[in-house]
Amino acid sequence: MHKGLKIGAILAVSAFAAGTAAPITANAAAKKTVTVGIVGTSDKKLWDNINKTTQKKYNLTVKTKVFTDYNQPNKAVADGSLDLNAFQHTYFLENWNKSNNNKVKAIGKTFITPIRLYSEKHKDVKDFKKGDSIAVPNDSTNEGRALTLLQSAGLITLKKGVDLPTLKDIKSNKLNLKFKEVAADQGPSALKSMDGAVINTNYAQEAKLKLSSAIYVEPINKKSKQWINVIFARKSDADKKAYKQVVKAYQSKQTKQYLKDTWGKAEIPAWDIKLK
Repeated sequence: MHKGLKIGAILAVSAFAAGTAAPITANAAAKKTVTVGIVGTSDKKLWDNINKTTQKKYNLTVKTKVFTDYNQPNKAVADGSLDLNAFQHTYFLENWNKSNNNKVKAIGKTFITPIRLYSEKHKDVKDFKKGDSIAVPNDSTNEGRALTLLQSAGLITLKKGVDLPTLKDIKSNKLNLKFKEVAADQGPSALKSMDGAVINTNYAQEAKLKLSSAIYVEPINKKSKQWINVIFARKSDADKKAYKQVVKAYQSKQTKQYLKDTWGKAEIPAWDIKLK
């Protein structure tokens, strides 16, 4: 289950005509650029739309820098070579922060992407039988999230007080379900040989699984706070006016409509969501 820093003003170069310097307009002198790091290109068009809004409202240009892994963009924000990041959920950010001197800070919520339980053999969670097999992601974050989903679906119960449970934290498994840990991106492949699989939405989409085919969807409640994706900046720059303007442009009716039109129920706007 994703930048604090140098916003360079774009200054007009003095021009001379007939020996007279052309004046620098107030708008040209005030114009700024903010660069946002994203992982992959799926949200590129969304940020292009946000750029149109910030240019019109705030004379602010928003550019994106695409990364292919989850570590480099965080480091870039922390060292000041990138302004903002928008690719990760709160849990990932907080854990990265703990290992990196707490250098970055969330400045705005974006969306939440529920994970789902799929099955090619069952149409309802009530159809699972004794000894059935379910694939879960093998990384600690997604496995814990998957097991919590299975508990909410009524298939297992977990020990209390564990933030990210593992298979060892299963307290009750009345159907004696068998669990297989697989790489998160291998969930769709595992589904073919298992009775069920908990799959992250991005990998389900890549495998062309219909979200509507899922037999159980992760509920959105107060426990979901850690899975909300955020925009973040270097802590020392978190209050910059330009960054707040970027967040405001993102958290708009236009963005809600874009997410709905583009992703349907895959990405749910989360900046004003009420978690119960």
